[in-house]
Amino acid sequence: MPPSSRAVLCPATVEAPASSAPHAPPLTFSGRGLALSVTLLGDPRSAAVGRALLTAALGTHGLTRYAWPAALAMGELLSVATRMAPDKELYVSVRERDDALRLVTWDQHAGHDDPEVAALCWGRRRRALWLLAAVVADWGGAWGTDGALPPHRGTKTWVLLPR
Repeated sequence: MPPSSRAVLCPATVEAPASSAPHAPPLTFSGRGLALSVTLLGDPRSAAVGRALLTAALGTHGLTRYAWPAALAMGELLSVATRMAPDKELYVSVRERDDALRLVTWDQHAGHDDPEVAALCWGRRRRALWLLAAVVADWGGAWGTDGALPPHRGTKTWVLLPR
């Protein structure tokens, strides 16, 4: 009988009998909820990576009730962020507290000194997030955009999805 892939890596590993399948220990939670932070590249493929990470984290923490709206929100947030700050790092944060899920993306698209250009830029960002706005409203949540606080530059976009 060929050795299992587990035994191949370490010759000292004893192969478990076929009848006793390995199992993971039960998950225990700290009571503080989900907390996930990641930095992604400003690339269109980052939206798929962010959705996959978020979906896995929600499943691991027993928060699958958020899976559909949160994955859609994450994809929309990252898609727009990569268009606003291509090839620059994006910061993503996901937190679950007090029966609500909060998603935050921060991109490095700096503000504009000219008020007309700034208004045009903010308007384009908000229009690009029309699907996000519709889903968040349907879920009874809220969303918004803010400029980064000095000394940082960039834009923070957040979504709050209540239970």
